[in-house]
Amino acid sequence: MHYFVTGATGFIGRRLVKALLARRGTTVSFLVRAGSEGKVGDLLAFWGTTKARAIPVTGDLTAKKLGVSADALKAMKGNIDAVFHLAAVYDLSADEESQVRVNIEGTRNLVEFAKAVDAKHLHHVSSIAAAGLYEGVFREDMFDEAENLEHPYFSTKHESEKIVRTESKVPWTVYRPAFVVGDSSTGEMDKIDGPYYFFKLIQRMRQFLPPWLPSVGLEGGRINIVPVDFVVACIDHISHLHNRNAIAGKAFHLVDPKGYRVGDVLDIFSRAAHAPKMNLFVNAALLGFIPKSVKKGMMALAPVRRIRRAVMKDLGLPEDIFTFLNWPTRYDRRALDAVLEGSGIECPDLHDYAWRLWDYWERHLDPALFIDRSLRGQVAGKVVLVTGGSSGIGLATAHKFAEAGATTIICGRDPDKLDEACAEAKAKGHAFIAYPVDLAEMADVDRFVALLLEKHGGVDFLVNNAGRSIRRAIESSYDRFHDYERTMQLNYFGCLRITMGLLPAMVARKKGHVVNISSIGVLTNAPRFSAYVASKAALDAWTRCASSEFADQGITFTTINMPLVRTPMIAPTKIYNNVPTLSPEEAADMVAQACIDKPVRIATRLGMFGELLHATVPRVAQIVMNTSFRMFPDSSAAKGDKAGAAKPQLSAEAVAMQQLMRGIHF
Repeated sequence: MHYFVTGATGFIGRRLVKALLARRGTTVSFLVRAGSEGKVGDLLAFWGTTKARAIPVTGDLTAKKLGVSADALKAMKGNIDAVFHLAAVYDLSADEESQVRVNIEGTRNLVEFAKAVDAKHLHHVSSIAAAGLYEGVFREDMFDEAENLEHPYFSTKHESEKIVRTESKVPWTVYRPAFVVGDSSTGEMDKIDGPYYFFKLIQRMRQFLPPWLPSVGLEGGRINIVPVDFVVACIDHISHLHNRNAIAGKAFHLVDPKGYRVGDVLDIFSRAAHAPKMNLFVNAALLGFIPKSVKKGMMALAPVRRIRRAVMKDLGLPEDIFTFLNWPTRYDRRALDAVLEGSGIECPDLHDYAWRLWDYWERHLDPALFIDRSLRGQVAGKVVLVTGGSSGIGLATAHKFAEAGATTIICGRDPDKLDEACAEAKAKGHAFIAYPVDLAEMADVDRFVALLLEKHGGVDFLVNNAGRSIRRAIESSYDRFHDYERTMQLNYFGCLRITMGLLPAMVARKKGHVVNISSIGVLTNAPRFSAYVASKAALDAWTRCASSEFADQGITFTTINMPLVRTPMIAPTKIYNNVPTLSPEEAADMVAQACIDKPVRIATRLGMFGELLHATVPRVAQIVMNTSFRMFPDSSAAKGDKAGAAKPQLSAEAVAMQQLMRGIHF
């Protein structure tokens, strides 16, 4: 037997050719676009054969008679037992022009080719989309009854099948597969399509919610899913039935006999992903009750359109995906059941292989896998400024940026410490550019900004790390108002001064990222840190305003509500020796992550819990924080005691709390 196949390089085509070649004495000629001959070697290896049995034929689906040369047509004339037409655009989001060119004109060219070589049979792989969004049960002997064909994917699939039915001079058989997913045994798939569009949403739910938490899903219409191995097995079996007349002029629905509602499918894959199970379903048909005028009016609002586009892009969903949530069609498959009887070919149950599809997607197709999430990929060759970069978090962060190939600038008040930091960098095989500056002095900040603009043209990444912390109860600060003034001067005004000085250059380039090192205390309202928390809270509020103003100019901001870090800044408070803290390197990892992913906020679970507690049960939060306030007293220095005074003794309750919170970073 000698077959000719289009789309042999595609997902279904490659597997069908392999199945055809598995039959004794079979030869397959397959269409290859000019310039794509380099793929032939891999195809032959996949099929486990040579060019003696798998013969590449150069041509073009969009050309008359597939653009096959006259000599090749002459050699094949009368020798082709069957033509299998699989080449098509299967992507719902593809543009209309390409779908018309390939699906409609390509099919017409294929029909002409089949006649030119006097093929004995034409097997056309169509789609359930040929039925459009038909209301009710669509039988295999129905075609003209298709309705709601406005979408290009439906209309071109319908039209291409019509061409086969009305223009083919060769006996034909049509196959209408449902949404084709990966192999039921291996999960292998080559693209994101159909139900795969929702995998990113399910993954996000798993990241943020525990698997035991019930969630709400959309019930939706019925969606039919079949694995590729079932589709291939059906086509291979039907095309080799001894009585070809029994299948000539017929269509077969290659569908799952069960079919599932959209909500059921989402729930099955949520379970496969160990994400929250969808226990409550809202009927998506309810969306249809919203008047079109209201929908149109909402979408006319620029903020609504931008939010919708951002969400859809983030989740990898095509713009018109919601058109198909209320899929109204069910597919009869009695003709398929009749020809499969006794063959042993059955459609696998989605529950049994969903986990394989999920596993393969997460390992091989997840779009996040193809994003360069390395720090080097983000900052190599870019200019990065780390304030307070001569020690602690700043120094550890600067090392990371320099190692990643960034032009790393550090600044600080002490020239000697800056020199030591530069020497440390040199010893590690990289370099810093160091500038002395006092960020609490506005005139000095202005001088520094002018210098940065002159020598470096501004910066691409700004890490506002320099800061001052004071741990002292308010009752010990009645005569120390200057504590609040100097803390605000550096932590808020100094940070704003340098940021606002560098923002115009970022705006001019339409890109830039600012990382502000805030504190977990802003979320938990930590007692004894009123000066420090207030200054960081002011910075947080300004950052939220700025991020909104610059959202459309390519400038992004990340606030890091940093937990306690073991740096020289906390060394005087001996009580912290017994409290879990991050190392500067771990804190630097958080800064690196802020520059890679550019989230709005990075915070620990304890910090988020504290914020939630204050928002929902503020009185309880006050009691908790007051209890800790009384447990852990001011240090001797904060009380104004002279050096050598007795160290504060922790109560039994304080020691017990430390043990209970072991491993939780404050």
